[in-house]
Amino acid sequence: MHSIKIEPKYNSSVNPKVGLIALATDFMIEKDFINVTRNMNIDLFVNRIHCYSPLTSENLIKMSKTVTEVSSDILPDEKLDCVVYGCTSGTIAVGYDSIKKKIELAKPEAKVTTPSTAASNALKKLNISKVAIFTPYSKELNDEVVDYFKKEDFIVTSNSYFDISIDGDIAKIDPDHLFNVISNMELEGAEAVFLSCTNLPALSIIDKLEKKLNKIVLCSNQVLIWDTLQSIGKTDSILGFGKLLSGN
Repeated sequence: MHSIKIEPKYNSSVNPKVGLIALATDFMIEKDFINVTRNMNIDLFVNRIHCYSPLTSENLIKMSKTVTEVSSDILPDEKLDCVVYGCTSGTIAVGYDSIKKKIELAKPEAKVTTPSTAASNALKKLNISKVAIFTPYSKELNDEVVDYFKKEDFIVTSNSYFDISIDGDIAKIDPDHLFNVISNMELEGAEAVFLSCTNLPALSIIDKLEKKLNKIVLCSNQVLIWDTLQSIGKTDSILGFGKLLSGN
């Protein structure tokens, strides 16, 4: 047999690389990222992190202890442009700075975004100061989310929640029921509505809600995708997922 060594030629043009840390129990976040960015020159790499039940601050903090390891296992020894930590209540429980430091131990060059910080960035970008908050969480976690936005200097005009303590159950909520719930919230004085949780099936009803309510409607995955795209310089308008993304 005649064998010849051939020199490889590597591709000099590469897409931005985004690493997504998704909860092991999250049905929605990966699908939502793909639906929004499917026609964009972005490479998405997902790793999942163990989620403890029930959803409590203590368990969310416990979950965060493996963030560095999970980040490191996204294309080991390769640089990423952005790492996305896909847990709204988890970031609030642990703190953005702690999450960022844990990710940077594995991917020091990457920008870091989370749903809670992305929501704050989006509201500020839209010059919104008064927001109604909806969460699917227990009363304890719900109140922590509300307190987070207050500490970020937003006025929370109203708040509703489902009181669900199992993350996987959140993804099973009927989107039509969610639409009706949000449509019937007390929204007087609110300039926008924020629907918390990356596992909430909210992205598909954002456009419809905005038309019905005549208000800006944001959800965790929408703001997270928007902030990720901003961080890697992808600012083209994207239709079908609310005014935040269409206004890019």
